[in-house]
Amino acid sequence: MHDSASEHSTAAADGPGADPAAPAPLGVDRTPTGNAEVDARLERLADADHLATDGHVEVYEDVHRGLRDALTALDARPGPPAPPPSHGTRS
Repeated sequence: MHDSASEHSTAAADGPGADPAAPAPLGVDRTPTGNAEVDARLERLADADHLATDGHVEVYEDVHRGLRDALTALDARPGPPAPPPSHGTRS
C-alpha cells in the first residue's frame, strides 16, 4: 500500500522537477590560502559540483596531484642559508 500523501509532500518539498540523482553543488566554502597555485587547485574542486558521482574521482585526483606538486615545489626552493652550528662555546 502506497501513502500518496507522503509521496506528494516529499515531491513538493523537493520542488517541481527536482531530480535527487542530478548533480548538485555541495556548498562547501573554499577559503583562499594566499597562494595562487594552491587556490587555483582548490577552485578546481567546484568542477565536481556539476558532475555525477562517478566523475568526482578524476577531479579529486587531479586536485590532489596539483597540491602534491605545489608542496614538492616548496621543498625544492632554496631558502635562506642555515645558521652556522653552535658548538656551545662562548667567546
